Amino acid sequence: MAKSAAAAEAAPETVGQAVIPLVNSLQDIIARLDGDAAASLELPQVAAIGGQSSGKSSVLEALVGRDFLPRGPDICTRRPLVLQLVRHSAPEEWGEFLHAPGRRFHDFEQIKREIQLETDKEAGDNKGVSEKQIRLKIFSPNVLDITLVDLPGITRVPVGDQPSDIESRIRTMIMQYIKHPSCIILAVSPANADLANSDALQLARLADPDGSRTIGVITKLDIMDRGTDARNFLLGNVIPLKLGYVGLVNRSQEDINFNRSVKDALAFEEKFFSTLPAYHGLAHCCGIPQLAKKLNMILLKHITDMLPGLKTRINAQLVAVAKEHAAYGDTVESAAGQGVKLLNILRKYCEAFSSMVEGKNRVSTDKLSGGARIHYIFQSIFVKSLEEVDPCKSITDEDIRTTIQNSGGPKGAMFLPEVPFEILVRKQIGRLLDPSLQCAQFIYDELIKISHGCLTSELQKFPILKKRMSEVVSSFLRDGLRPAETMITHIIEMEMDYINTSHPSFVGGTKVVELAKHEVLPPKTSASLSVHKDGTSVGSEIQLTAERGQKSRAVFARDANRRATSEQGDMDAGTSLTGGSQMGNSQLSGSPSSKLHSIIQLKEPPITLKPSETEQDATEVAIVKLLIKSYYDIVRKSIEDAIPKAVMHFLVNYTKRDLHNFLIRKLYRENLLNELMRETDEVLIRRQRIQETLEVLEQAHRTLEEFPLEAEKIEKGYDLAGHATGLPKIHGLGEDGPNGIFTSSPNRYGAHQTSHLVI
Repeated sequence: MAKSAAAAEAAPETVGQAVIPLVNSLQDIIARLDGDAAASLELPQVAAIGGQSSGKSSVLEALVGRDFLPRGPDICTRRPLVLQLVRHSAPEEWGEFLHAPGRRFHDFEQIKREIQLETDKEAGDNKGVSEKQIRLKIFSPNVLDITLVDLPGITRVPVGDQPSDIESRIRTMIMQYIKHPSCIILAVSPANADLANSDALQLARLADPDGSRTIGVITKLDIMDRGTDARNFLLGNVIPLKLGYVGLVNRSQEDINFNRSVKDALAFEEKFFSTLPAYHGLAHCCGIPQLAKKLNMILLKHITDMLPGLKTRINAQLVAVAKEHAAYGDTVESAAGQGVKLLNILRKYCEAFSSMVEGKNRVSTDKLSGGARIHYIFQSIFVKSLEEVDPCKSITDEDIRTTIQNSGGPKGAMFLPEVPFEILVRKQIGRLLDPSLQCAQFIYDELIKISHGCLTSELQKFPILKKRMSEVVSSFLRDGLRPAETMITHIIEMEMDYINTSHPSFVGGTKVVELAKHEVLPPKTSASLSVHKDGTSVGSEIQLTAERGQKSRAVFARDANRRATSEQGDMDAGTSLTGGSQMGNSQLSGSPSSKLHSIIQLKEPPITLKPSETEQDATEVAIVKLLIKSYYDIVRKSIEDAIPKAVMHFLVNYTKRDLHNFLIRKLYRENLLNELMRETDEVLIRRQRIQETLEVLEQAHRTLEEFPLEAEKIEKGYDLAGHATGLPKIHGLGEDGPNGIFTSSPNRYGAHQTSHLVI
């Protein structure tokens, strides 16, 4: 039991020490992904930002305790450097690069050269900048577990091969890192510049407006103007940051030129803070050891908070990538395998087509699609358009009078004949053919659209198959459109060939006469019409008689004396009558020349004759119009019902029934399999990339699943107070006196006092 209790007490500490290496492992795993996929996971990290020559590199070297970064007067960090500090118990120190797996760099000067070589490889050797990361892991007993990214310094004036917009490019690169809530910002600002206008603090404020994840680092405190200090900044009185500030003393360029070690620089830093009264009482926020502790503690807390969300994001991306990988499937080489795959594609395609037509496939909430569009074409376009047509709009009264008189022949008609009505109504029925054919064409177009939307992701991998299927489906639909159009034509022709005036809905006989007279005659006249008990009107029974004249004729009675007239005809008639009168006068006078005027000359009829117009003509025209409207409505309703049925039968349902068999007959052929199932190079590359991404995410998922305790236990278990900083040990460094200030001794800076801490 005692052993178990001891193990239980030790477990939280072990978990706490493991949390940062856990994220380091995840970073190494995720680094194999491309930039967008890796960025979407938002791994917890610390990003060091600052202006050019702000001292970022010196801060990193001080945290490691070794010189290992390229230095110079111009821009030094030209590629993001992901630095992972790994604490271990062995006395030796070495570095490892992700781009050189299995190779250990024990010489830190060699690490510096490798960084320079890798930078030049991507960014050139003339001050160019690249977004591609360099990943370096340093193992040492003298560090705390910290991971941070050293980003290129903000520069304003292009040098070397740098583009003219180098400043905006670097700012954009920095924002790509620090904009994520998972990133802790290490904003490095030199004390010998205007701290209130620091580039690093300004950028940090854009990404972290409330300062909840920004640590301010003020470097070069030893070279501030005499009489000034950074105490108010370190206390957060100028620009408040929730994570606070840490003040540092960097190695100067002279120190670097004379190879003054980091250990000696740390000793100088301790002496500076312990002897300068302005920084008394600020031991918790002064010096590299305090920065190391702060970073370790904040990063630990931050990772603890981020782990649940990180696990959720990795799982979500794993599911998405696995789904995409399943969609791509495996490469099939054998003919049998290709045939099975082709048959599956054809079956899925036809099922998707039928589902879209029937409205069973991923119903859209923002627009009509599939079969709903077909229904809209039938009801809201075709039917509505026919209902809005006035069948008599294109027929003038003169057209109707002309037709009536022409149908009477040389004798004229005693009653209103049926021929004018039939001629005119056939003409109006014929007008229904074009919109009916157009309706079928609209449905054909919709089916083509539906076919293009079926199995798009699956067919994207096989461009030749996709093209051939599109051609075959279009040909099949055209084959279905032709009989549909033939049937539509037959339906219209049937309606035109037989005018069924016995239809129960047709308005004819006495009723249409009464309606016509109500429309044409004055109210008093039409009201005086008498109707027999059997329902027939008096006018309909009256026959043509000379005594009653034209005004008293029934509507179906015709005027035997009616003649066609024209303006020229009237004039000629007047002239003839005048001549006749003169002839009579001559005969009465007994003139010798009377014989010369005894012949009446008639003018030849005009080429174009127009019918005369009488009061009865208006009634007859009204009757014909009413008959046309009545019968047209009967036919229109029949057409509105028959045409959609014909289109559905010959085109839509025909496609649903027979498309699958047609595709198999046309495409499932052994000599076509290799060609149809050939994938593009892009698909092959994409499948390989998805496979690699899937493996990476599965590995990351396993890494998180293997973590021993729940995230909430980690935060409780790791107590930094019980751990040494891991940095080079100097007596009194980082230790507060009774009043929280540094206590110093003149003998503190001897060479023997700069040895490494032995854990």
